Amino acid sequence: MRDIANSRPRQSAWGLWNISFGFFGIQIGFALQNANMSRIFQTLGSSAESLPGLWVAAPLTGLLIQPIIGHYSDRTWLGRLGRRRPYFLSGAVLATLALLVMPLAPLVGPALVPASLALGQALFFSALMLWLLDGALNVSMEPFRAFIGDMLPKEQHAAGYAVQTAFIGAGAVVGSIFPKLLESWGVANHAAPGVVPDTVRYAFWFGGAALFVAVLWTVLTTREYSPEELRRYGTGSGEESGETVRLLAERSPSRSLAWVALGSGVVALVKGYALQREMYLLGALLIAYGIASIIAISGARAGRPPRLLGHIVGDFSGMPPVMKRLALVQFFSWSALFIMWIYTTPVVAARVFGAADPASPAFQAAGNWVDVLFATYNGVAALVALTLLPWLARRIGAARTHVLALLCGAAGYASFFLLTDQYQLIGAEIGIGIAWASILAMPYAILASSLPQAKLGVYMGLFNVFIVVPQLIVSTVMGSVMAAFFPGEPLYTMAFAAVVMALAALAMLRVEAPRAG
Repeated sequence: MRDIANSRPRQSAWGLWNISFGFFGIQIGFALQNANMSRIFQTLGSSAESLPGLWVAAPLTGLLIQPIIGHYSDRTWLGRLGRRRPYFLSGAVLATLALLVMPLAPLVGPALVPASLALGQALFFSALMLWLLDGALNVSMEPFRAFIGDMLPKEQHAAGYAVQTAFIGAGAVVGSIFPKLLESWGVANHAAPGVVPDTVRYAFWFGGAALFVAVLWTVLTTREYSPEELRRYGTGSGEESGETVRLLAERSPSRSLAWVALGSGVVALVKGYALQREMYLLGALLIAYGIASIIAISGARAGRPPRLLGHIVGDFSGMPPVMKRLALVQFFSWSALFIMWIYTTPVVAARVFGAADPASPAFQAAGNWVDVLFATYNGVAALVALTLLPWLARRIGAARTHVLALLCGAAGYASFFLLTDQYQLIGAEIGIGIAWASILAMPYAILASSLPQAKLGVYMGLFNVFIVVPQLIVSTVMGSVMAAFFPGEPLYTMAFAAVVMALAALAMLRVEAPRAG
């Protein structure tokens, strides 16, 4: 180990592979979830308008877990397992269990869930498993973002995130395409009503095994820097609290009360206009954040050392300016992505395959074609992350590169209104894949040199809040919008996706970043 103050040793290509290979498995899990959960929910009896409410578990889990995991992973050291790897491993174990059990919901749900539930035993159980799966994937995923900063010198951050993005794309291709491959190998893609097809069941079981093996590879082939080594490289332990206390003490309680008032207004609107009940959750979260801020501010002004709540609220208040601007970009970008993950299956089934009945063979064929489409955009992302994006960033800068990529994504969503052939839709996915590659790489590369290294975990967790909040809003609002204005016409969700992705590109014009070297 080289003893050079303020500079970590450079990693070889093999080292970069080992550091990020676990993300390959994690993304297989996310891809199976994103491409198949709407299909599973509809197979088990959900309507298209009810899908956002069932998906609400995913963003809510990320919102609650990621800042907490980030905070504690900054402060963890478990001997040989180290700082971040305990979270990789524990999340992988839970995610593997969820993937193994999820397709068995029609069998396990009635045995474990009370029959009195109006939602349905199997449907409720599958939503519960989605909650577990997304929570476990977030436990593993968030520390992987900080792992790049822990292990690499600043001049390798861009390369590290590019390799990570390539593994994300490759893992998503495998997870997305596997049900279609199984069908081509003779596995049944159609089952009795209310039963998950064999293609999906086997894909989830394969994904669980692949996820665990990939994460275990990173755990076994990497050695994290000890707290002493991190201090030698100029990185503290993450325990600094003086700045947090100062930020909290200077914060105005009126801003916290504004969050409470906003949340109360959302609750009143839901009750007064009989909006979708899931929106109560959004109001409750806004109120909870306002109350948490008030408690943290009171503690800081009383001179009490900040605890978990105080640290998270204080760090949220002290975000660097570039992070605040990127947060708005992330908000719009991930709103579009979440709309796509929820609604692509019903859109393709209705518009291209002419199938509205989830029990029909045509609907299941549409589900498999969505797997192909999702594999396409992820495959494009893997290639673009290692080729086009670095080339563009060197010439026009990371910020302008991200603007162009987001506009490609907006064009891809808009083209769903023009393309009616299943093979033509591959062209739409190319534009979406370019945007996806940039979303996974450019914001993190821009942030890499501006975040305090001692708090990489918690800041990455807080940055990801702006990924999950828009997903939560989509989950709670989009169903009401569709039911009120476009009942039975899911195609119009792609118009929403195109508009908000274009807004992300517009917001990115406010972000300044140095040109890539």
